[in-house]
Amino acid sequence: MSLPDWTHHLKTPAGVGVDAVDIAELEALDIRTGGAFVQRTFTQREKVEAENSHHKWSYLAGRFAVKEAVFKALAPLTPEKTFDFRIVETLRDTDGSPQVVCSGPLGEVLQSAKVETIRVSITNESGFALAFAVAVRVATNK
Repeated sequence: MSLPDWTHHLKTPAGVGVDAVDIAELEALDIRTGGAFVQRTFTQREKVEAENSHHKWSYLAGRFAVKEAVFKALAPLTPEKTFDFRIVETLRDTDGSPQVVCSGPLGEVLQSAKVETIRVSITNESGFALAFAVAVRVATNK
């Protein structure tokens, strides 16, 4: 989806979320849990991309921040007001930008929340990974 597509006048932000993750603390948590944290929290494709990235722990911290930011943007819009944030999968698009996979279990949550897509941005700075998420809804003309 190109930027002009999602900024169309009928597409509106419905929810926003932001999160920050200490990269070293995320790595230490995974070590304390014997690798269970990464195994239970990230999808297989996220784990493969992390292994192929320049800095595995920065990559994983950014993806964990996205999971939290998407949850904050999307959960309040659902009838249940919650969902398992581990279903949020973020992969690199062909241009390298992070893209949330909006199909599968997350697609069902999006449909329930009447959200078309999730746009995200990730940055790493001073040992922290930061993520921002926007849930985009198609406006109705009433």
